[in-house]
Amino acid sequence: MTGCRFCAVEGGTAPAHIVAEGEATLAFLDHRPVFPGHTLLVPRRHIETLVDLPDDLIGPVFTDARRIAAAMEDGFGAHGTFVAMNNRISQSVPHLHVHIVPRHRKDGLRGFFWPRTRYASDEEAAEVAERVRAAIDAH
Repeated sequence: MTGCRFCAVEGGTAPAHIVAEGEATLAFLDHRPVFPGHTLLVPRRHIETLVDLPDDLIGPVFTDARRIAAAMEDGFGAHGTFVAMNNRISQSVPHLHVHIVPRHRKDGLRGFFWPRTRYASDEEAAEVAERVRAAIDAH
């Protein structure tokens, strides 16, 4: 897609430090990493969000994300990884991308980047759960 930075990386017209290439995916270092090794995995086809990801790419994208996450633990001596994806909100490039970040105990990163809350009651949680189930069933 014209104007998409990640499509330009995939097409070889924008610089990037490529770390893995699959038939359906491409992985490269994030130019503003949370920690060294922070990798972005993208589908080679321009797809904007997870909702837009066609069924035939779900397996390749998430198989490659799993493989890279395992490699982070082995290759960086990481204790684990942070694997995340934004959809529209906070998605700096409108091309689906999975962040795979090596994590070490006591690395200073504290959970999620947004405030956490609690449900006021178990009844409220049950009502919200029902709304989610209904939304899923309607899809």
